[in-house]
Amino acid sequence: MNGTESPDTGPGESPAARLQTLFEGHRLTPTQRRIAHSMVRRAADVPFLSSVELAELAGVSQPSVTRFAVALGFDGYPALRRHLREVAPVEQTAPAAPFNEYQQAVESEIENLRHLAELLADPRPVRRAGALLAASRPLPVLGLRAAAAQAYGFAYFAAKVHPDVRLLNEGGTMIHDRIDGAVRAGASALLCFALPRHPREVLDTLGYAKEAGLTVVTVADSAFAPVAKVSDLLLPAAVGTGLAFDTACAPMLLGRVLLEAMCDDLPDAQARLEEFDARAVARGLFVE
Repeated sequence: MNGTESPDTGPGESPAARLQTLFEGHRLTPTQRRIAHSMVRRAADVPFLSSVELAELAGVSQPSVTRFAVALGFDGYPALRRHLREVAPVEQTAPAAPFNEYQQAVESEIENLRHLAELLADPRPVRRAGALLAASRPLPVLGLRAAAAQAYGFAYFAAKVHPDVRLLNEGGTMIHDRIDGAVRAGASALLCFALPRHPREVLDTLGYAKEAGLTVVTVADSAFAPVAKVSDLLLPAAVGTGLAFDTACAPMLLGRVLLEAMCDDLPDAQARLEEFDARAVARGLFVE
């Protein structure tokens, strides 16, 4: 390395967490963020990949991988790979039997969920987010285009325990008005689900929300997603890219984890759930 100190990594950290720590504090270009994201997703394999293999994995050129290593403070990619082998020694496993394209999509999502589990080994960011969301009255929940379903699912369940949830899943000129209304009513935080492809309108809306005084909590596909610069607290959960349309099992599960953390900071959450169940039985809402 060129005299740059590497961040301390604890012996109990996962390979993915070590990589996240290594990337923190560096101003990376979009191409470099793409490389970083690919490395985090394949954290156990990265110490054994050549620069050409990493370039193919990230969909970039081999010189881009070299420039990425230099941007992190290393003399080149071999020095970065040597560092990764020293701080996170991992045994290579024999390649598994080949899967068909549908199985590969499922396996990719399983890997995304494993990565999410590793990140949740430190529960503090999720607990902090849960407290921020629980304290916001009302609580606006934003999700446009591909992320609209995630926002709707969160808002549906959150409304059972939170007294005032406001879903923002349609863009347009009215969305700033609705944020203004939430702020006037006392909102202090906004939850955003942001998935690729990232609409420009989401970045504009989050920037407006921050200017209005809201704390922005974002669930995104990567810590290096474009929405990171307009988020106060970003929680990453990767999407699957093996099919014609992205799959979002990990972001959905992270949303449910956030709900659980929010419930922990709502003292009357259990009472509200019991009240709903009693009314549902009285109205015959569900078939047993």
